[in-house]
Amino acid sequence: MVIKILGTGCAKCKQLAANAQQAVNEMGIEATIEKVEKIEDIMEYGVMKTPALVVDEQVKVMGRVPAAEDIKKYL
Repeated sequence: MVIKILGTGCAKCKQLAANAQQAVNEMGIEATIEKVEKIEDIMEYGVMKTPALVVDEQVKVMGRVPAAEDIKKYL
């Protein structure tokens, strides 16, 4: 599973990455978490508000920071 955090590196983006890592750890699953920070790359996903959470190339959340418990629903 590949999880991508789309965002320019702001505090909310960092929090989303931490929440995603927590969700992965708590579920005990194998996943790679990548950060996508270039605006051009973010726009390829059709995301207009960051941060955004992408799981296996599908945008699951954009414009907010879901808690680890909420992220588990998308994994």
